Amino acid sequence: MDKIIMKELSLFYGEKKIIDNISLDIPEKKITAIIGPSGCGKTSLLRCVNRLNDLIPDSRIEGQILFNGKDIYADDVDVVEIRRKIGMIFQKPNPFPKSIFDNVAFGLKINGIKDKSKISKIVEESLKDSGLWGEIKFQLNTSALELSGGQQQRLCIARTLAIEPEVILMDEPCSALDPTSMLRIEELMKELKEQYTIILVTHNMQQASRVSDFTGFLYLGRIIEFGNTNQIFTRPKEKLTEDYISGRFA
Repeated sequence: MDKIIMKELSLFYGEKKIIDNISLDIPEKKITAIIGPSGCGKTSLLRCVNRLNDLIPDSRIEGQILFNGKDIYADDVDVVEIRRKIGMIFQKPNPFPKSIFDNVAFGLKINGIKDKSKISKIVEESLKDSGLWGEIKFQLNTSALELSGGQQQRLCIARTLAIEPEVILMDEPCSALDPTSMLRIEELMKELKEQYTIILVTHNMQQASRVSDFTGFLYLGRIIEFGNTNQIFTRPKEKLTEDYISGRFA
């Protein structure tokens, strides 16, 4: 079953076309990796999926993105709800200058949840699901800024999980982390796909091959090839894909 369906999607910043007529089906509860060279539109494509490009002046969309069968760019769509259901983890961890507890509880409180026992339960569950609870359960009132980079990224994942998304977008979530923290995040992704649909943007070919179920190769704003990850990395159909994953161009 497909969770997100892109139909002839194009993105413009002013007159410049960033995404060029992409049609792509993102399967539910799988990890889909988007790979490609710098500047090819990977992050811009990701930001289309939860309408973050709306925040960029002069940006406009052509085509459709269907989420659970509904066009997220339809006039009657609640954009705040879309961003709640389709959460995003950024390249650099961005914890708030608050306590660990308040970071995870933040989205719950702005969504109107006031029951303290309910908030505490969701915070604990989210920290457990992000693999962080065992490390920080006695430090919940400590500033999140005191955590290591890898812990901060898992905290940001917990903050996203707390508001019960259906899709998690990850924009190079390990690029600023050491190898040990990176592998921990990768293991976490594999666990999370049991409950969530994940779209991962990564420059790391080994990471894409290790964690994803499907891979799309994006080049100059177009999807050159999309398929099962094993097939893409071992038997690519397009020479351009083969050249990229074999390192013959950056």
